[in-house]
Amino acid sequence: MAPQNSNSSNGNWDPALLVSQIVSMQSLHYLTISLFVVPLLNFFAEPSSLAYEGGAASVGMVMDWREMAGKPTIRGLNGTSYGYVWSDGRKIAYGWGDDQWSGRTDSLRAWIIAVCWLLACGADICFLYSLVRRPRLILDFALTLVFNHLVLTIYYSASIPTSIFFWAIMVGGAAITIVVAEQLCVKREMKEGLSIGPAPGDEEVGEVELESLMQRRD
Repeated sequence: MAPQNSNSSNGNWDPALLVSQIVSMQSLHYLTISLFVVPLLNFFAEPSSLAYEGGAASVGMVMDWREMAGKPTIRGLNGTSYGYVWSDGRKIAYGWGDDQWSGRTDSLRAWIIAVCWLLACGADICFLYSLVRRPRLILDFALTLVFNHLVLTIYYSASIPTSIFFWAIMVGGAAITIVVAEQLCVKREMKEGLSIGPAPGDEEVGEVELESLMQRRD
């Protein structure tokens, strides 16, 4: 928990503190979504396509925007050609095994990843409330987290996100995080009040001025 007299709260710019908060928020977000994604995908997702993509613990389940969008991540492969069996240059059989991927994307997997992202955004509210604390900084940190993820997912997938569903999840998750976290931080500040007390000697000066004012009135 950041101290009340930290540089982020008194207006001074501290690059080290700023970078550490950004890295902490990004790391906690990915850690949280990973805790949700792995068990839920193992339990609900279609097994063969999940295994073909590297399994539930694959980095791409979080870092590849196409997984959330329900788009294929492998280019140049036609799903109708996976079931042929060749021998001496001839096709001798065709069909799908129980453990063989048909080449189709799993829409349920995309929904699971999207829900996990929103759950992680809910956890981000607690992280912002504890680490950032200041209402005026919530917007900056929340948008920075989304921007960093966009940069990382574009780099990982080597493509720019084109899915409306993906962008809707990004915008919706960020909006929920910003609104709720700001409200909680504002309520805390209103409850705690200003922690700025009078400087030493100010009380004595005030008493002297009050006495002189009373004497004039008399």
